[in-house]
Amino acid sequence: MAHRATLIPGDGIGPEVAQAARTCLEATGVAFEWEIHEAGEGAIPKFGTPLPEPLLASIRRNKVALKGPITTPIGTGMRSVNVGLRHALDLYACVRPCRLYPGVVTSYRQADLVIVRENTEDLYAGVEYDRGTPEVQELIAWVKARGGKTIRPDSAISLKPISETGTRRVARYAFEYALANGRRKVTVVTKANIMKFSDGLFLKVAREVAAAYQGRVEFEERLVDNLCMQLVQRPHQFDILLTPNLYGDIVSDLCAGIVGGLGVAPGANLGDETAVFEATHGSAPKYAGQNKVNPVATILSGVLMLRHLGESKAADRLEQAVAGVIQEGRRVTYDLKKKDDPVPPVGTREMTQAIVERIKTL
Repeated sequence: MAHRATLIPGDGIGPEVAQAARTCLEATGVAFEWEIHEAGEGAIPKFGTPLPEPLLASIRRNKVALKGPITTPIGTGMRSVNVGLRHALDLYACVRPCRLYPGVVTSYRQADLVIVRENTEDLYAGVEYDRGTPEVQELIAWVKARGGKTIRPDSAISLKPISETGTRRVARYAFEYALANGRRKVTVVTKANIMKFSDGLFLKVAREVAAAYQGRVEFEERLVDNLCMQLVQRPHQFDILLTPNLYGDIVSDLCAGIVGGLGVAPGANLGDETAVFEATHGSAPKYAGQNKVNPVATILSGVLMLRHLGESKAADRLEQAVAGVIQEGRRVTYDLKKKDDPVPPVGTREMTQAIVERIKTL
């Protein structure tokens, strides 16, 4: 029986990498029925919003979606469709594996990390007040009256909500993920020495959850600044990193750099009812339509989707095929080529075809 799934091509390089992932998923022999929906700037002329209700209804109905990257303007314009999607569907756990595949160009020899990031709260909750608005002036006055703290009148303000409920469920997810996937340790990442109430709550609740897994999963604590230094020096000492929202976004890019870049960094956004799978990287509009970019991150996101659907054998075959093509190093995109390699790189479609051909041999 075919799996019904929502496909969001995205924009920029999104349609190219989403098609590559779809091609590889179908090459495993697993049957899919795709519902294709637009999101982002391309959806606004038709629906009046970058996040149309028919798209959300499709994901709620199908329970699973594969998504290409969508452009988010920096500093102006619409808010992130990615963040809006996570909030609308309560996709509270962002899972970003960063595994070093032989053949990838990197300074490191060993790394196998998983970032489990709280996905709905923290500074990404979207509670912001613009400079000079009546709301921000009222908030500045309120803070001064009750706490004696002075905030400059020309400030913009973002709030950082972290709840016990949100923290407890993502912490439990991290420990259950560790048990289900044979992982050894969960490291909670905060700045609780400075933000004693918000990050302090995240740390307190993580400790409480960890106590229930004592003897089964190792637990440790790191401050985010120290963690970044330790990751650069000795990434192999870490396993699962449990983080609030903002730190997880930053740390997952750092970890992607360790294993070769965003081109090999997949991701999953998971809730109790639905799941959306997407690469960690953005839409890179300057490369759109050039058949140039690395499709691996989105294909590996498809691997995560297969595992979520219970298609573990197909997932293993697809991941092995990706790893084999990377290790061979002949039919890979420019970012996976060593500088002294006399064999020229191939395009997105050609690398996808190489992965498809290898799947058939496994």
